[in-house]
Amino acid sequence: MRPVNEVQAAGRTISTIQAGGNVTGWLSRKWMTMRRKTFDALLTSFGLVLAAVLLVSGGLLTWASSFVSDQVKTQLSQQQIFFPPQGEATASPEIGPFLNKYAGQQLLTGDQAEAYADHFIAVHLKGIGGGLTYAQLSTKAQAAPDDTKLAGQVATMFKGETLRGLLLNAYAFGTMGRIAGIAGIGAFVGAAIMLLLSLLGFAHLRRVAPDAELGSSNPPVQA
Repeated sequence: MRPVNEVQAAGRTISTIQAGGNVTGWLSRKWMTMRRKTFDALLTSFGLVLAAVLLVSGGLLTWASSFVSDQVKTQLSQQQIFFPPQGEATASPEIGPFLNKYAGQQLLTGDQAEAYADHFIAVHLKGIGGGLTYAQLSTKAQAAPDDTKLAGQVATMFKGETLRGLLLNAYAFGTMGRIAGIAGIGAFVGAAIMLLLSLLGFAHLRRVAPDAELGSSNPPVQA
């Protein structure tokens, strides 16, 4: 049997450990406890910041959309390209269904550029090259340098493919500008929603009691 002094010392040690554990648990709970008012204030402030970010993003996206659209229209208008009127030039089923709606109009938009490039220039180039691309015809021309007819085909194909590529680039930029405009509208709508939620959050914040704790089943609310 152990001496009485040793048993008492062991008991004090156990009591100290238990007390220390209780203090540690109390401190942990104290640090983890957050006032409901503080939590609501943080969420509401975050909502305001997010609304401001969305508002700035919407402004930049709208500016980008307007800038791209203006640049596409300016560059295309300088080319002075006009769609052919309805008739023999658009009689082909590969051309008419895509170009007749623009008949006689000047080419000014990305969608018009795509229609002209893929359903007018491409169709004629296919006929000129016999279904061969510029690269394929160029290879044949290099093998037959005295063939003037083939050389003329290569020159025509080069000019046509260059113009077609430029028009398709305009179409790509026009599409990006339209997407930026849609994204800008979405950003403005998101900013309005976040601003409304933040204002409602501030209104609710005034009704929360200062001593209400987060996670409380019945948080005190000021009248």
